[in-house]
Amino acid sequence: MALLFERGFQMRCIRFVATAQGPAGSKHRLDAGWRKIKIKMIIMSRQERGKRARVLQELLGRTDHPTAEELYLALREKGEAISLATVYRALRSLAEEGLVATLPLTPADRFDPAPYPHYHFHCLRCGRVLDLGLPYKPELNRTIEELGFAVHHHTLVFHGLCPACQEKPRRVE
Repeated sequence: MALLFERGFQMRCIRFVATAQGPAGSKHRLDAGWRKIKIKMIIMSRQERGKRARVLQELLGRTDHPTAEELYLALREKGEAISLATVYRALRSLAEEGLVATLPLTPADRFDPAPYPHYHFHCLRCGRVLDLGLPYKPELNRTIEELGFAVHHHTLVFHGLCPACQEKPRRVE
């Protein structure tokens, strides 16, 4: 029996034989129903792969570092038949593969189509997340490693008010 599992943009085939203990201790092959499951998994994999590609395409067309919910709403507005859970799965998979970066911000994670190391600014008033054109400083990794830590990479997000929000008077409620 072969089942197809999707990982990245590749399909991987895992072969196995399902067995069960028979009445006399013999092993019997469980083939009943497995063909339907196999066909269903192939169809699901194709659908998931297509939906993940649409999520990535939508994210690549944006510079606002959207949340999963914002991507979901944008895809639904474009007529895509996709669930919020599928968007989350697609983003998690894309992040694991290094195709997108996850910015863990409050109240929701944001996703960056540029997975290379760079810095961000998070406006506390309007909530926008902006890329900063500052050079990445790998020497910060070495500084922390001198303290005994093993650093893989670092992220840096500045929090404050963006220029547009600084110009607006704060509403008094």
